[in-house]
Amino acid sequence: MNIVLTGFMATGKSEIGHEISQILNMVFVDTDIIIEKNVGMKISEIFAVKGEKYFRDKESEVVLEVSGCDNCVISTGGGIVLRQTNIDNLRRNGKIINLKTSINKIIERVVGKTDRPLLNVQDKESEIKRLLETRQSYYEKCDFAFDTTDTTPREAAEKIIEILGKSK
Repeated sequence: MNIVLTGFMATGKSEIGHEISQILNMVFVDTDIIIEKNVGMKISEIFAVKGEKYFRDKESEVVLEVSGCDNCVISTGGGIVLRQTNIDNLRRNGKIINLKTSINKIIERVVGKTDRPLLNVQDKESEIKRLLETRQSYYEKCDFAFDTTDTTPREAAEKIIEILGKSK
């Protein structure tokens, strides 16, 4: 059984995923890293050169691949839930946790960074609100949600493991 972390950008998927994998001695897999390796470009470059549809297609290919794994903690990109087939494939052998955090915390975590192609806009707050609103119904399809606003990655990992009923 896999543990799949999804949610909006900067909610802590990678950091919390690493913590869960260490605590439970599971393999950590990051779909964005696999995509970058397979394509030979950073995510921001893929968006700029090949476009979002190309990226989403590559993302779905990687989901199909990693959903066949077992005993993995899978960190996904924030938009992976936009395709129902991705949710279905990830759920076949995993529990999907939607990580969420406050808009202020997202802004705090992304300020000054250029590796978030969907936030390379002047008004980041408005764009975050728009994207969250667009994705909300998709995130609600996850098995459960966990708010990371006021937790460290370690605390979040321990609470998620407790919720999942996993033993340490």
